[in-house]
Parts: sequence; structure tokens; C-alpha cells
Amino acid sequence: MICSVIGGLIGLPPSAALAADTPGDVLPVPPLSGHVIDQSQTLSPDQQQALERKLAAFEQARGTQMVVLLVASTLPEDIAAYAQRVGDTWKIGRRDVGDGLLIVVAKQDRRIRIEVAKTLEGAVPDLAASQIIERAIKPAFKAGDYAGGLNLGVDQLIARIQGENLPLPDARPANSRSHNEGFQFNDLLVFGLIGVPIVFGVLSSILGRKGGALATGLVTGGLVWLVTTSLFIALAAWVAASLFALAFGTGGRGGPGGWGGPPMGGGWGGGGGGGGWSSGGGGDFGGGGASGNW
Repeated sequence: MICSVIGGLIGLPPSAALAADTPGDVLPVPPLSGHVIDQSQTLSPDQQQALERKLAAFEQARGTQMVVLLVASTLPEDIAAYAQRVGDTWKIGRRDVGDGLLIVVAKQDRRIRIEVAKTLEGAVPDLAASQIIERAIKPAFKAGDYAGGLNLGVDQLIARIQGENLPLPDARPANSRSHNEGFQFNDLLVFGLIGVPIVFGVLSSILGRKGGALATGLVTGGLVWLVTTSLFIALAAWVAASLFALAFGTGGRGGPGGWGGPPMGGGWGGGGGGGGWSSGGGGDFGGGGASGNW
């Protein structure tokens, strides 16, 4: 505690102050350098970057910050206590919303923890977090497919959070939005960033890269036309989705269970890179979530 206070007075970041105040036999909290921090060398660079882009795209579309941390071991500290300490230090989630979620994997301990900020406990209650671990993540981990398990778990967490009534990053007054009732541009953005790569992955395996891209554009254009009833917007969406799918296909997939995602600018690199992204400063982690092993 004394080191933390002194660190604050002299301007040290919270993680550095906490590291100074942490006993030597307890794993220190690493600096927050991205959405995916792999200190256990479990994921390949492609797998790590694919998951990084997925989480960055979700944050851009919905605002919620989700971070995956892989370490070798948290012993002698229990993974739940360690995850709580990481959450308290990083404070991921928007400052005015507090929508943060942390996944911690201790590979040598064969333990995993989903730590949920208080704001998201309604969307991801303890039972749901436990089921995601048991039904999605654990089977893949037991088969040695860590990237696949993490992607399955993240996809299910994203689906649950999307159902929560949280403010969008660019929320505007109702009178400044489109006059088409029920039409939400952010919903289409989420589909474009997350749905298009998934649809393209399925169709390209059947029709090839170019055929899959055109078919993905048709599916996207049809969906936009149903939502907007505007042929012009639907045609524009068809062209944009086809080009996006072609670019995605050229970039390649990010490993088992992953997807390449849109190219993101700035210093997004997880694991040890610096700069370009930081915590929203609002996550209040009160012990919600679940732990499991494999």
C-alpha cells in the first residue's frame, strides 16, 4: 500500500506502483498493452493478431472492452484472486459505463477465469460464464486448441453482451438518427466487422475466394435492403462487402476458430507491443464471473 501511495505521488502508473507493492512470490500485473497479452507463448502471432482484431472491432462497434491474458501460472495465488487484482489495476471498460471483461488463462495450472465487471453481470452472470467455460472453452483446450477455445468463448461472450442495453460508442439523440424505424447503423457495422468474415469463410469454402466474396456481398446487400428498403444503399453495401471479403480473403484466416478481421490502424499489437490503446478507466470488478479447469 505504501508503495502504491508513493507511486501515485511521484507519477508512476498504477501497474508499476502495484508491481512495487506486490510480494516477490506473487505474479505481478503486466502492463496493459493490447486486447490480447500472451505471456505464455501459447498463441501463434497470426492467432494472437486475429483475436486482437476481433476484440478491437467489437470495442469499436459496441464500446465494451474485453481483454485476454495468458500466463504460465498464477501460483501460489488462486486464479480468481489474480484476475481480480488484474481487473482492479487495469480498470478496463468505459469510464462512464464500466463495461469491462477479462479472460485469464494459466496454462501450466490448466485454469481459466472469466472476470466480469459489475456493469456486465446482468449480461454475463456467473452461471453463464461457467457454462461458456465448460461447453465452449474447456473442450477445445483439452484438445490443445487454445486459439479455437478462446475464439468460441469470446464469440459467446460477445453475443451475450450485444443483448444488453448498453450505450453505443457514438450514441446520438433520437432526432439525429435515421428516420427508418428499427434501422440501426451500428447493428450493420457489427455485422460488417464480425458477420461478413464469418459468412465469407463459409461461402468461400464452397464457391472459392472470388465466388465467396460476391455471394457474401449479395447476402449483405439483401440484408441491408430488407432493413433500409433502399436499393441504392443495398447496392453500395453489396459492393463494399464484396471488396471487404476479397481483402479479408487475401489477408488469410487467423488460425483455428479465429478470423482475420478488418485491418486496424495504430498500435494495437498485443502481447508486448506498446502504445495506441489504453483502458477506458471505468471497470469495477467485484468478483463476478467464473473459474474452471481442463
